[in-house]
Amino acid sequence: MPPQTRPIDARLTFVFAVACGLMVANLYYAQALVGEIAPALRLAPGIAGLVVTLTQIGYGAGLMLIVSLADLVENRRLILTMVAGAALGLTGVFLSHDPVTFLLFSFVTGFCSVGAQVMVPLAAHLAPDAKRGQVVGNIMAGLITGIMLARPAASALAAVAGWRAIFGVSAGLMVVLGLVLARLLPTRKPRPGMHYGAILASSVSLLVRTPVIRRRAAYQVLLFATFNLFWTAIPLLLGDRFGLGQIGIALFALAGAGGALAAPIAGRLGDRGYIRAGTAVALVGAVLAMFGADLAAAAHALILLAAMAVLLDAAVQFNQVLSQRVIYSVAPEARGRVNASYMTCMFIGGAAGSTLASLTYAHGGWTTTALSGAGLAALALVLFLTEGWPGARAAA
Repeated sequence: MPPQTRPIDARLTFVFAVACGLMVANLYYAQALVGEIAPALRLAPGIAGLVVTLTQIGYGAGLMLIVSLADLVENRRLILTMVAGAALGLTGVFLSHDPVTFLLFSFVTGFCSVGAQVMVPLAAHLAPDAKRGQVVGNIMAGLITGIMLARPAASALAAVAGWRAIFGVSAGLMVVLGLVLARLLPTRKPRPGMHYGAILASSVSLLVRTPVIRRRAAYQVLLFATFNLFWTAIPLLLGDRFGLGQIGIALFALAGAGGALAAPIAGRLGDRGYIRAGTAVALVGAVLAMFGADLAAAAHALILLAAMAVLLDAAVQFNQVLSQRVIYSVAPEARGRVNASYMTCMFIGGAAGSTLASLTYAHGGWTTTALSGAGLAALALVLFLTEGWPGARAAA
């Protein structure tokens, strides 16, 4: 029998953090291995990017079509279904020997990995009001750690056992995770009354008619675009200007994962009411990080560049946790729908940032890329500064 709904404790918070990190990591393994996967599957150079893109498209589809179901379907069952689907997708990727099979199962993997975004609002439901930010912050620390460790883990394992190994290992981890979650996840059945179409429409409606959600989504869209811009272009800079190979780039990414430590701090500050101050610090920090990254590259200062990576990651996570602390308080009965609309916007911003990174680096080098990122973060800061203006609704 599954446990009944109860307040979330430290053990369950840790399990949620690990689970979210493992699930979201599935989106990033292929990014580090495109150079090996594409030739192995005989993918033409012009479409090699599909190795990464199909997983991301699957995740975007899952954000739109699945996450809102947290307000309709019993959450434990929904999460376990997604974990099982991710295990199936990863197994298919591991066993695939032709492009169509690989890309199909990549889409399935991304689609089902949105289970992580069902778990975050569930944790917010289980957390008491006074500790909601702390709980969400701790779980987001696990999620960002999964993002940051996925690429170096994939590179390291591929160097030893080939590119397929990481997908096989992750499939096994999904099976273990499913067994753990089946034992520990409490049940949560949303109130009846809405059908699936109404749930999807409501997700869009909440974004359109709720200024606080729109503002918080806008801040994070711009910051996550900056984040993806930085991490898409930085391997190119590290190779071109610093002469680092795959191992060096992986170690740099590990250093950047230190920014995940900001998430629990942000959660505690949010619980104490420092939403506006914390948001201001995050947005200013992101602007300074991108300017600093340009200066560090010009000075050939690798340690300073790594410090700017940590600062950027910390700023993005700070704002993310504070924003989720705010939006989860807007409509407690609709947290799944709110998270679906918020995360879909954020995902679009991230995809745009990755695209912008490729364009700016190809046509203007690192300085153009870094200044573009600084501009995106500065735009978020300017938008934040309008919160108190006539006609603007406060976001916190």
